[in-house]
Amino acid sequence: MSTRRRRPRVVLPVSLAVAAVLALSGCGGDDDGGGGERNASGRPTAADTGKPEPKGQGKSSSSQALGEMRNGDGIVVTITSAAREDGGFVTVQGTVTNRGSKMFNALEWRSKETDLRSQSAVSGATLVDAKGKKRYLVLRDTDGECLCSTGLTGIKPQESRPLFAQFPAPPADVAQVDFQIPTMPTVRIALSG
Repeated sequence: MSTRRRRPRVVLPVSLAVAAVLALSGCGGDDDGGGGERNASGRPTAADTGKPEPKGQGKSSSSQALGEMRNGDGIVVTITSAAREDGGFVTVQGTVTNRGSKMFNALEWRSKETDLRSQSAVSGATLVDAKGKKRYLVLRDTDGECLCSTGLTGIKPQESRPLFAQFPAPPADVAQVDFQIPTMPTVRIALSG
């Protein structure tokens, strides 16, 4: 019986994505007192669901939205950016707003994977390339954590939180993809970069 552990075949792309996140987390200096703390791996802590800003992008307003998803409980996901990044991945950014009357927890948005550690993330999100008939899952780091927003629990009525998720990039000729989150309707978004 072998005790050798199997390594996933996506170590190189995940390593590149982790390196990019670490590089992005070291940039800036615009501390508005809203957190920004990161743990040793460069991922946002549960207290800070901040998102990495793509190069040359500032904060987007809802008037610049690429798409919007709404459910019957008043939860609105507004996608403001879907940018191709160096290293072969796509970062999708936006906000989650609770326009309902009850507190919202995004636990249904998690992936069903048993190895995933984060219990309040958008790890179940996907990008779908309908033309190429491919589905892209949220990237994971070597610890099994998703490269996506965490801390999406206890969202009070009328409260908004930032959302981000990183995916492998579809081929360069793919200009639009469908963004999906479990329990929410699908939205088609344009890729930039």
